[in-house]
Amino acid sequence: MKTETQASADLSHIAQMIEGIHIAMLTTVELDGALASRPMAPLEMDATGALWFFTDLRSSKVDRLQVANLTFTDTAGGTYVSLSGRAEIDTDRARIERLWTPMAKPWFPDGPASPSLALLKFVPNVADYWDASNSRMVRAFSMIASAITGKPIAMGEHGTLSGLSAGAVVPGGTL
Repeated sequence: MKTETQASADLSHIAQMIEGIHIAMLTTVELDGALASRPMAPLEMDATGALWFFTDLRSSKVDRLQVANLTFTDTAGGTYVSLSGRAEIDTDRARIERLWTPMAKPWFPDGPASPSLALLKFVPNVADYWDASNSRMVRAFSMIASAITGKPIAMGEHGTLSGLSAGAVVPGGTL
């Protein structure tokens, strides 16, 4: 994923945590109220914090983007990020060309000119994150110590950042 310089320290923090995570799960609300999730490969995080993905205009998700959630998980690194927001469809051919990758060719055989190819722009508003990036051994020791003492011990950092599209912050805490 390409990452532009972010407009705020909060967005920079999120960008750092999700950098290198190649698949996110996009969750939307179906017509019957059920939640539906699907894997998506992020292409770019622009300077405003919006995340860009390729999508197929024929997909049912394109009509259900008013409320959406993205989750990024790096279990090996102990990083978990949940972004709540909304998404929209963008058909700007210049941006599609700029973000094109041959990895998308199996889904869009005509390349950037594929008629059903569009961009999904996810605009985050709130981020919840858990970052326990210590080694697995340290995390395991912390889990055992927490179980013995009955209190969370050095499990990493947890935070909530809100108003991301406007740059506001709600301070987080520790796990």
